[in-house]
This record gives sequence, C-alpha cells and structure tokens, in this order.
Amino acid sequence: MFAAYGYEIAETAMSEPTWQYENFEHTGSAIGYRVTRKLDEVQSPFQKIEIFETTDWGNLMLIDGAVMLTTRDNFLYHEMMSHPALFTHPDPKRVVIIGGGDCGTLREVLKHKGVESATQCDIDEQVTRMAEKWFPELCDSNGDKRAELLFDDGVAYMKNCPEGSVDIVIVDSTDPVGPAEGLFNKAFYESCFRALKDDGILVQQSESPLALLDLIRSMRAEMGKAGFTSFKTLPFPQPCYPTGWWSCTLARKSGGFEFREQAARESGIRTKYYSADIHRGALATPPFVAEALDA
Repeated sequence: MFAAYGYEIAETAMSEPTWQYENFEHTGSAIGYRVTRKLDEVQSPFQKIEIFETTDWGNLMLIDGAVMLTTRDNFLYHEMMSHPALFTHPDPKRVVIIGGGDCGTLREVLKHKGVESATQCDIDEQVTRMAEKWFPELCDSNGDKRAELLFDDGVAYMKNCPEGSVDIVIVDSTDPVGPAEGLFNKAFYESCFRALKDDGILVQQSESPLALLDLIRSMRAEMGKAGFTSFKTLPFPQPCYPTGWWSCTLARKSGGFEFREQAARESGIRTKYYSADIHRGALATPPFVAEALDA
C-alpha cells in the first residue's frame, strides 16, 4: 500500500506484449509503446500516475494518460532544460526548478560544481516517489547537500521568493492544463522576473515548435509583458512527446544569450546529448520558427 494515500500497488502482468497509445487531438497524431506489464499506479490528490514496463524503451511514466518520460530518451529533455541556461548565465549559483518532480533536471543542474543551491518545488510528491522507485538513476542527486526538495505550489513559491535572490528559474512542467496551468501566464512570469537577479534567466519547456508555435508565441508575449526583454527558443529531439520535436524557451531580464562555449567544452560534465556543438547548433533558429516568432 502507498501509506500516504492507501492505494493498492500491484504489478499487472500481461499475457503477451500489448500497445499503450497516447492520441494527440491537437496534432492529429499518436505515439505508442509496446508494453509487457503495468508496474505501478497511484492516484495522488492532483493526478493519476502510472508506470509501465516496455519492451524497448525501459520504464514508461504516464500522468493522466499523457507520456511524461521513458528510461531510454529522458536525457534529451533533462539535459536541454538545464545546460543551455547554465552555460549562458555568467556565474549561476542559485537555481530554482518549478515542477521537475522526476528529478532528472535537478540531477543535471547539480553537475555544475559552481551551483551552490538548487531548490525543486513540485506540487505532487508522488511523482518524485514514483521516480525514486522506477527511475532511480534520475534521483542520484536528491541527497546532494546543495539540493532542496519541496512539495508545494510552485506559483505560490515564486510569488514569495525574495526579490533578486535567484540566478536561474527552470520551469519543468507538464502541459499547460491542470496543475501546470498557472505556470504559463503574465502573473507567474512577473513573480519569476522579480525573484531573478538583473542578469537572471528564466527557462521553460515550450512544447513542440512544429505543432504548437501559437503557444510558444503566447508564452513569449506573456514573458514580455512581465518585463523580460529577450527570448530564445531552442529546439531538440524528444521522441516520446507530440511530433517527436520539442523545445525550451529562455528569457532574460537584460542582455542576450552569449554562450560560454569554452566553459562548456572544458567543464568535464558527462552528458549523452548536450555538448558545446549541440548548444551552438540549437541557437540557429529554423526559418519557419523565426518567421512565426519574429525572432
């Protein structure tokens, strides 16, 4: 039993592999995984979390039926949500992660030895508990003395964050519905703007640039209303998300996006996807994206 909520935990074996599909109505497409059994399930106060074993992609996490991550490809997302911002900021010491309950982004942030503290604030503790159980490799840094794990409302956390106290805010959220809906508007971005130092950076997952440019344009507009002056949307592959192509959007209070390329090349940080060359390439905006975003 899950002591906190009293939900039965059971592995559900399947007589033979079957397919778990997620349909994307807004893109007219779907993605599927061949699964052998359901490993776990819990209904938290906020959402339903399920874990499946797949034949080729390791473990699979769904939240309210939507794919969140797989063992095989999560590194793409976690590395691009963290390293580009950390190698853009001149000297990041204090990082806040809103969401990020699977702890993969926290792990990547703490690979940077100059980071003195990293606070992860996710509203749903059960996401982290499921990650610890079924994706333990993502939680390697949870015990790092620089890490602080909070289970609370990220909107309220940022609203109460001391002014000018943070170098980087990473919004590692689900889609802009349900618990994450309040993380995509001017009021939330104003809180982030206030909490960031003058050279601070906000980075947020910004969905598919192939199918959801309207959302990215809206996000950047709301960030601008909150006071941010420059923006950069970086695309990267992400097979488990709609269209297989995802993005993160960086926003700055002042200045541009000068890449500390030499620091990235000499850091010694071990990654699977991110590199100085990948970072440099991601800064090149595809023409159709630039036209849509007036970038």
